[in-house]
Amino acid sequence: MSRVQTVTVGPGDGDQRLDRWLKRHFPHLAQGRIEKMCRKGEIRVDGGRVKASDRIEVGNQIRIPPLPEPEEVARTATPARSRISDADVALIQSCVLWKDDHIIALNKPPGLPTQGGSKQTRHVDGLSEALKFGLEEKPRLVHRLDKDTSGLLLLARTREAAQGLTAALRHRETRKIYWALVAGVPVPYLGEIKYGLVKAPGRGGGGEGEKMLAVHPRDIDSTPGAKRAHSLYATLYRVASRASWVAMEPLTGRTHQLRAHMAEIGHPIIGDGKYGGSGQENMGDGWGAQLGGIISKKLHLHARSMTFQHPVTRKTMTVTAPLPDHMAQSWDTFGWTEDLASDDPFAELH
Repeated sequence: MSRVQTVTVGPGDGDQRLDRWLKRHFPHLAQGRIEKMCRKGEIRVDGGRVKASDRIEVGNQIRIPPLPEPEEVARTATPARSRISDADVALIQSCVLWKDDHIIALNKPPGLPTQGGSKQTRHVDGLSEALKFGLEEKPRLVHRLDKDTSGLLLLARTREAAQGLTAALRHRETRKIYWALVAGVPVPYLGEIKYGLVKAPGRGGGGEGEKMLAVHPRDIDSTPGAKRAHSLYATLYRVASRASWVAMEPLTGRTHQLRAHMAEIGHPIIGDGKYGGSGQENMGDGWGAQLGGIISKKLHLHARSMTFQHPVTRKTMTVTAPLPDHMAQSWDTFGWTEDLASDDPFAELH
């Protein structure tokens, strides 16, 4: 583009960073080039100088200087090596449960982190490059699951869909139901847990590395850093007194909430070494995170379903994720099938 042009930010394009807006409209522009043009005052918003990170709004007038043609950039660029192996492309695409022009729902495998960290280079956020399905941008995460938790994970394919889903999650307009195999048998069979949660001292600040401590409701206000947490649980089936199939619904979204809450009431999730003791076997006394025998030592926690309002069609949707292999094998061992559970085990609590 060999001339200066002025572009007006249109409806649906506001409330985002300038550099992201530019990359959407001029995908061949590198971040370094955008920042340089901002520093030199070549890119302006409503006549004023701006930084690449400044946010723009609908109606802003953006001055665009002469830009190199995409073909010219392609000729001078170093060919990029695909960072995602064919096997990982096949893996992440096989996880897709639902896809339309606005959202993607995945059945995340256990052991795959949602996002990267200092020691995590392979994660859903990175593999989502393989989930563009014809769009220019990869889908965006709108919530997270722990690395070892399997199940339903929503991604937004557009910025508008991301804003709608994020708002619904923030305002608790989205229902999530989890399934777990826990030690012992929770009594009463249907109940709620309102222990607050606070980060344990001496641990890192990033997700998987930290451990949460339960705080009695009466002590939450006087405990620095403690946050209120609220979970519902329903005991669906049991194996004598040794273990139970439990459905859970987190009404708040705290780190490790369900894992910490179930351990606090004496029924840790099977396979949860962080909250149930990695070497302990449950001998029928309601404690210990392993059952032994042929039952897998992996975490038995699965995000079974989500019910939410579609951010564009506004229709209510429910997406359900089948159990991962290790949980399906445990269910088979106990003679349970997925269709034994009610669609909404918490109907009488809502």
